[in-house]
Amino acid sequence: MRLATANTYDNTLANITNRQAGLADLQEKLSAGKKVVRPSDDPTGAAQAERALTRSTRVDVEVRALNLQRNSVAMAEGTLGNSIELLQTIRQLMVSAGDAAYNPSDRRSIAEEMAGLRDQLFTYANKKDTNGIPLFSGLGSASQPFVDVPAGVVYNGIPGSRASTAVSIPGTMDGQAVWMSVPTGNGVFNMALGGTNTGELWTDVGQIADPSLLTGNNYTVTFNVSATVPPVTTYDVSMTTVVLPITTTPVLTAQPYTDGQDIAFDGLTFVARGVPANGDTVNVTPSTRDDLFALLDQAITAISGAGNGHQLAQDLSLALSQIDSGMERVQSARSQAGELLKRADIIEGTQEEKSIQLAADRSRAEDMDMIKGISEFQNQQTGYDAALKTYAQIQRLSLFNYLG
Repeated sequence: MRLATANTYDNTLANITNRQAGLADLQEKLSAGKKVVRPSDDPTGAAQAERALTRSTRVDVEVRALNLQRNSVAMAEGTLGNSIELLQTIRQLMVSAGDAAYNPSDRRSIAEEMAGLRDQLFTYANKKDTNGIPLFSGLGSASQPFVDVPAGVVYNGIPGSRASTAVSIPGTMDGQAVWMSVPTGNGVFNMALGGTNTGELWTDVGQIADPSLLTGNNYTVTFNVSATVPPVTTYDVSMTTVVLPITTTPVLTAQPYTDGQDIAFDGLTFVARGVPANGDTVNVTPSTRDDLFALLDQAITAISGAGNGHQLAQDLSLALSQIDSGMERVQSARSQAGELLKRADIIEGTQEEKSIQLAADRSRAEDMDMIKGISEFQNQQTGYDAALKTYAQIQRLSLFNYLG
């Protein structure tokens, strides 16, 4: 078979050019550390790497959002802790206000100090995070959630809280649940002295003796003092229904009374103290919900205007019970914030594992095995050098070298 010299040169040059292009391509990949520099290198690998990159970017965005949420919840948790300390200080002031050695002026001073602490608590409730979002705005509101108006504190947030997801936690807490939903009385029923009482009578906040017997109705305990010498005091208990039709029925009649005794009926009990006058009453009503600020205002008003006596004892007993309920609400919210922070740590750990996995997936799809790549580069370079030498030798050959 006859081979033209020109054809041989063309084939050799094409081979050298291909080797040179392959060597340049491999050198580019080695420099980048990637086996897929452009999609055409490996369409499947490029698609896998792109998917991993997209998912990794989304994870990074979710982690940044989680960090913002965690910072807000951590700030809320700290604020709730400060609020508990402040409420404990107010409680201590309430206890000291019951000291018989204090006169009305002393109690007014205590009430003024309590009022200042109450205002500080109101400031805590309206605290914002570093982005200016109120910590206790509930489902979200950039406006101040709590507003102090003449009629009392109004909540302008959106009650409720968002649920945690697989990648996030709520960044705000439900201010309605924390500050505006404190049980009155002992949490089940309220004790109140009759407005026209003239004797020296007061009670504790009462307790539940048998939950199964509670009716949720209103009761009036009426004291009767005989005109005999010595006088004999008895009491009657009547129940008034809270649903239609409104009816009043006797529960107990002509029960003997002594100072400090327990009065029990329909699953509840309370201690009555002092010397009631004829016709004095104690009203028992179902507990309701009120905001913590209103309950503090009631206590401040009672302490600032009271002297030594039965009404002060009654008011302080109620105030102490209600501030304890308020602290329980705040502590419950603080515990919830702590759980959210734990949840955030778990989510962060999961996201970190996901990021590592995605980085590994992307690396497998596009990164080059450098040892293998260098070895291949050396082999191709050796082949390229051999092709150049062969071409140079062939180029020097001529038929005239063999004619003599």
